[in-house]
Amino acid sequence: MSYSEMPADMEVQEVIIDRVLQNTGALLEICLVKHGRQYEAAIFVDRKYKPGPPLPRPLESPSGSATHWMGVRPKVGLSDEEAEKINEEVLGINAANRITMKDAWGKILDDY
Repeated sequence: MSYSEMPADMEVQEVIIDRVLQNTGALLEICLVKHGRQYEAAIFVDRKYKPGPPLPRPLESPSGSATHWMGVRPKVGLSDEEAEKINEEVLGINAANRITMKDAWGKILDDY
């Protein structure tokens, strides 16, 4: 089975985290992807790409075990351990390949 609805320049490398979402029963996979020239984390729900930041973001008001989030719709809560695992995978492979990761997700760029 393949992944769908992802950008043309994105290629799935491996699954970092997978679990079933409690609210919907859908399969959530957070994958290491090569997106353009850099490696990122990407969310897939039932193997369909969902946009969001390339790394976990801290929650403003953590609740329960959720300290970080990824994705937009759905926005997925992550534990501190999950966020650390994702960051280690993504930042580690970028460092090993001497890639300086750029994270402009959610920022307004004045360059355009």
